[in-house]
Amino acid sequence: MNINPETKVFGVTGFPLGHSLSPLMHNEAFRVKGINAVYLYFPSVSIKGVIDGMKGLSVHGLSVTIPHKEAACTRVDELDPLASKIGALNTLLNRNGCIVGYNTDASGAIDALRTVTTDMHGKTVLIIGAGGAARAVGFAVKQEGCHVTVANRSNRRGEALARDLDATFCPLRELGSISSADIIIQTTPVGMYPKVDDSVVPERILAEGMIVMDIVYNPLETRLIRTARARGCKTVSGIEMFVRQGAIQFELWTGQDAPFDHMMQIVKKQLLHT
Repeated sequence: MNINPETKVFGVTGFPLGHSLSPLMHNEAFRVKGINAVYLYFPSVSIKGVIDGMKGLSVHGLSVTIPHKEAACTRVDELDPLASKIGALNTLLNRNGCIVGYNTDASGAIDALRTVTTDMHGKTVLIIGAGGAARAVGFAVKQEGCHVTVANRSNRRGEALARDLDATFCPLRELGSISSADIIIQTTPVGMYPKVDDSVVPERILAEGMIVMDIVYNPLETRLIRTARARGCKTVSGIEMFVRQGAIQFELWTGQDAPFDHMMQIVKKQLLHT
């Protein structure tokens, strides 16, 4: 890597960041496309100051992850209409000193689901979680004509998201009482490395033919995905959404087509050897 004064700086901000493979993925994309850029970790327990830091240090773009996806919306200079509707962002672009917020999680989630189904209209979707990723996923599937139920540990946050989505709310402790759903999407960090044996979804609600998606991508196959596959469900691992939303970020930042296959290959290789 040849770092020089023309090298553009990108990165990921959030806390913690130990699990994130975004630097591996994006640096590979820059290498393949011959772009003079580097992608770094920027751990931050608070989103406050991140926007000013981007401007002051000429950081060209950032990925935004847990726990800042919602709070960052109030800090940017400009918010893309989609991110504004969702109420959460995961991407920042420094456009000549104007920090613009975008959401690529929504499109990434739908693209991931389309690897196992071509028609979501009228399907019942159970979304587990009520954070920024859940907001993006919920908005995306509502746009596809799905009927949504939100399940969350905190009633207050879960009910708020359900209201925003015109959806039903189910307390997480009552998840086992849900009789049926066509699609389950797990959006919390439960099951993420190093707590790979954790799962928030009761095995008894997993039915043959159901679509089960977990947005956790590290490990490559979470306990939920293993269990769902064993029960005859169609499964979508977190790597599908992760790489797809990252490819959209890359295109926003660079104006070039993302080398999707290379991005998927290097992330998958890393996870297989972890």
